This record gives sequence, C-alpha cells and structure tokens, in this order.
Amino acid sequence: MANDPTFTDRDRLAIDTIRFLAVDMVEKAQSGHPGAPMGQAPMSYLLWSRHLRADPRRPDWPNRDRFVLSCGHASAELYALLHLSGYDLPITELQRFRQLGSKTPGHPEHGLTPGVETTTGPLGQGVGNAVGMAIAEAHLAAHFNRDGFPLFDHRTWVIASDGDLMEGVASEAASLAGHLALGKLNVLYDGNHITIDGSISLAFTEDVGRRFEAYGWHVQHVDSGEDLEALDRAMTAMAEETGRPSLTVVRTHIGYGSPHKQDTADAHGAPLGADEVKATKEAMGWPLEPTFRVPEEAREAFAPLRERGAAMSRAWDDLLERYAAEHPAAAAELRRRLAGELPDGWRDALPTFPEEDGKMATRKASGKVLNALAAVVPELLGGSADLTGSNKTNLDGEAAFSPEDRSGRYFHFGVREHAMAAAMNGMALSGLLRPFGGTFLIFSDYCRPSIRLAALMGLPVTYVFSHDSIFLGEDGPTHQPISQLASLRSIPHLTVLRPCDVHETAAAWAAALANQTGPTALVLTRQGLPTLPGTAERATDGVARGGYVVAEAPDAGDGGPETPDAIVLATGSEVHLATGARAALAEKGIRVRVVSMPAPELFAAQPAAYRESVLPPAVTRRLAVEAASPFGWHRFVGPEGAIHGIDGFGASAPAGDLATEYGFTVDAVTAAVERLLAG
Repeated sequence: MANDPTFTDRDRLAIDTIRFLAVDMVEKAQSGHPGAPMGQAPMSYLLWSRHLRADPRRPDWPNRDRFVLSCGHASAELYALLHLSGYDLPITELQRFRQLGSKTPGHPEHGLTPGVETTTGPLGQGVGNAVGMAIAEAHLAAHFNRDGFPLFDHRTWVIASDGDLMEGVASEAASLAGHLALGKLNVLYDGNHITIDGSISLAFTEDVGRRFEAYGWHVQHVDSGEDLEALDRAMTAMAEETGRPSLTVVRTHIGYGSPHKQDTADAHGAPLGADEVKATKEAMGWPLEPTFRVPEEAREAFAPLRERGAAMSRAWDDLLERYAAEHPAAAAELRRRLAGELPDGWRDALPTFPEEDGKMATRKASGKVLNALAAVVPELLGGSADLTGSNKTNLDGEAAFSPEDRSGRYFHFGVREHAMAAAMNGMALSGLLRPFGGTFLIFSDYCRPSIRLAALMGLPVTYVFSHDSIFLGEDGPTHQPISQLASLRSIPHLTVLRPCDVHETAAAWAAALANQTGPTALVLTRQGLPTLPGTAERATDGVARGGYVVAEAPDAGDGGPETPDAIVLATGSEVHLATGARAALAEKGIRVRVVSMPAPELFAAQPAAYRESVLPPAVTRRLAVEAASPFGWHRFVGPEGAIHGIDGFGASAPAGDLATEYGFTVDAVTAAVERLLAG
C-alpha cells in the first residue's frame, strides 16, 4: 500500500480533519500553535496511515515504530493523530487542550498521553532522543535477534522544524547518527521558513540538506508539502534506505489555507482568531459548525494503521513464543527486562575494597563498580563524551557500538555532551536499556536541558560526573565546578550523589541502578581519597537515605550527656576534612559529630524521626562544608549554623595550594567550628 500512488477524497478529508481539529483546539484554549499542524498535516497523515507500524490498542508493543514530534509546539497535530488513529484519547480531551488535568498539555508529555513516545517542546531534543531510540533498536536487534526471529526491526520517524535544526543539540545528534550509520532513523524536515521572529532568512540561511549530506545522511527534497504522491515516494525511499539515516526536506506553508496568516509568524504561536478561523474554513470548504468535527470517513482513513498494527503486534507475540521455545535463556532475559526487573542477585556483584588498596579516587572506584555491575546487568551500557580515561567509564572486554558491531555496549559519543544526554533519554525510553554517560561535572551544564527532561519523564539514566571540585587543580576555573552541585540538586526528581570514599561510591551505584523512576548523577573526585572507618558497614543504608552519621562525637568521658557540641555536615572529599577536624577538636575537649550527606535532597525526604536522629534539633551549632556554592545548605544548618563553601570561581594551581587558598584544610575547618561555637 505504501507504493500506491492513488489518493482519494477521503485522504484529503482526513488531512483537513487534522488541520481543523488543531485549529479548533487552539481557538477553544485561546492558546497554542495552529500554524505548524496546518502545514504538516499531509506528511503526518501519510506517515501514520501508510507507513507507521503501531498498534493504537497496545501503545507499549515493543517492536512498534517510534514517532517523535520534535517540534512539540505542534502538539495539537499529534493529539489529532492519536485520536483519529484509535488511541485512548477521546474527543473530550482534545476539547480540554492546554487545560489543567487534561491529557492534552501544551507540549507532548511522555507517560501522560497514550502514544506519546517522548516529551518534546525544547527544540532539538526530539531529534536527539530519536537518535537514542535508533541506537536502542540497533543494539536490541544485535543482542536478541536470531535467524528467523527478528524481534526488533522497527524504525524511528521524526517530524522536525526549522527551529529544531537550528538548535545545537540536533546538530550534535545528527552528526553522531551519521557517524553511526543509523539506517532506521528517518527525519521529515518541515521547512516552512518561519520562526517566531519572522522569516528564517533573518538568522538561518544555510543549505540544511547539504549539511546533512556532509553528516553522512541520505537526503531527499519534496518541493511541496501538499504533493501526496511525492511525499509517499519519499517515505517509501526512506524506509528502504538501511545504510544511512534519512532526511527529507519538505517545503511547507505555516498556517496553510489561512487567507491572511499563511506564511507569516502570526500563524506560529497564537490562535488564528474567530474571524480568521471563519475565513479559513470558508476558503477550504470546511463547515463552520460543529467545531471539533470528525467525519466518519476521516476515522476510516486510519483503519489501515489500526489493522496493520494489530496484525503485526499479534504476530510479534507469536514470534516471541516460538523464540522462547528455541532460545529460552534469551527470552527469559527479554521478559525480565520488559517487566522492568533487574537480574536476581545483582547486588552480590558489587565489589569490595580491601584496606590495602589505599587511597582511591571515587572516579576510579566508580569504574570498578561499573564494570562489576555491567558483568551481570546486560542492559547497562553507555560511554563518555570523549573522556573515557578520565571518567573511568570504559567497560573492560566490551566492544564499542559501531556500524560494524551493533552489539557493543560502549559508546564513544565524541565531544557532544548534549547529544549524549539526549540520546541516553532515547535509549532509556525503550524500557529495555539502562544507559550511563560520563563527562566532567563542569560540563553537566552542556547536558542540563536533557537532564531536566530525563527527570520530567522519570527515566532511569545515570550520569557519571567526575572532576567534581576545585581540587582538579591546574586546569583552573574554566574546569572547576562551583555552582553545578546546587544547580543539579534543584532539579526535581534528579538524585545527585557525591560519595566520600570507595564504599559510598559502591552504594551510590547501587542506589542509581535501583532507581527505576528517575535519573541519577554520580559526582566523583579526581584525587585519591582514603577509606573512612565504618563506611563499609553503614554506607549502603546511609547513601540510600541521603545522609548518615559517619563519625560520632567522642565520648565525654565524664558521665555527662552525650549530645555533641557541634555537627559538621559534608559531602565527597570534604567529609575527610570534617573527620580530621573532629579529631583535632577532640584534643581540645570539643565534641563534634560528622555527618556524611552525599544526597541532601534524599535526606530531606526522609521521615522526621530519622532526620532528627542524624541532626538533633538540640544541636544548633552546625557547619556545612562543601567546596562549592553554599546555596542550599541553609535549611540544614539553621540560623545558628554556618556554611564553609566557595563564592568565587577557583584558580589554576596545584590542588594543595588551592586547598590552602580557599580554606579547605583540616586546620581551616577546625577554626571554622571554633568560631561557630564562640559566636
């Protein structure tokens, strides 16, 4: 059917139904973006009705094609497609577009609306996610497929806008996709030549097609977004191309059919207005009433998608049953992953760290833990943004994912932090992979939009952020993170863990892997750290709770109360300064409790009884010590406490000199506690 060049009045009716459902949604809400859906409707209709493999009654069918509306502001178009295709999205939800509690928010949200594969809106993110989705398909096919059993052979389809392809994340991701020859990634580029400011000629005059050819993509052009035969031929050619990702540049018209707003920025981000809606419907022969009109013939136009998808998903179930009979171990692993479960006994693989190992950087400890876990958790895979040796993210004995070897579990993302993070989201959205990605903590800023979206979607991805403080030394303030910890901690549902030694690092990885409902950031040292007494026994529970007593105040020795004189809270390498200060203060008769707080946000979420057992309300003299911005620590130290942090940007010097200059020595912390008690 994909090669059938014949198009009927029913096809045109379905296309106009998509257009005017979008127009009516935006007009009723008095908010939204009508122009893109009006121009994209022909290509989206053809894709869904003739090419997309999906089962609306089973949105989670594992081998479905993925559809990503990267220009998420065109969400009304996606909701119209979902409704007409038969997903569980009734017309009443379309009528509640952009309203509180509806399933039709202003930009598509994964997990809220059936059939929405990823959360889009920040432009370019959908392209990056789609690259990860295509990677996931290729890897899962290499891992699970057997002769005669193509369990994974789906495609990823994207509609992207001018704005998407201006964004840097899309450029990074497209470059990576071309390098990896992701032949099942197909992007339809809606080139309507309009952005919010006006014509794209104001800022964007490059030849996008030639740029993508340079990336190694298969590129086609369709001169008119209304030419159904040309669009259908292009999509067929995209599906037949298996050696390269495909881009089809489609010349469309924003606000198509609007007598006064077509091809203008006025059609982009505001309702057409009652008068223009009336004029547009009259010009296109669409009845003025009722609004939200859905002719039965328009629903019937999507019957091929429903029938095709239902037959394919049933056939896939049968294939899996036969696969299980011939390949029982692989089938059991797949079913375990589909159930969202980790392998039995995975925690037993966590390594131990003998005392004779001596000092060890937490980044190095992380590498050891990662490799131990990867040996027993096959869905754990990932890489680094060109910092493999520094992040210690290499997987020993594992091949790199490449055009020649799709089974590889290690990824050389290149110097593309943002694409790495966006692709990790796409990989995690498969529900079958647990991706990790590494870079320096300072460069988490380059990943931040994708980190935020991972948190918004509740994706279990893990970020390995090494070189966590000024103590990386001579590279200087350009590479020394100050505000990043506080910034990351402010993202809802992101767990940020900064372990203080090897045992806390193992516990942090265990917490990250156990976290199935959101992303985790591991924040790790460059410099070696000693192992603290007691962490081997207490770190697992303590890290999971976000904070715990790592060193109790010395006994008073006089039979008096055991309440400490002060509490020092710290994270990472600064916990060692705190314990050193505790010992120095004990010689002066000052009793200090040391609390390791690798995840302040987790600690804050603990029951009050636990929090008060660690930070007794009666002890008001509290000092927080962290070689970073002091922001966020006030809630733990209270009005009578203090924060020993950094308000500047660091400097280029050996780590020891920086420690002295910025007051991160045992003597400096000891003096800070004494000042606190004297005040």
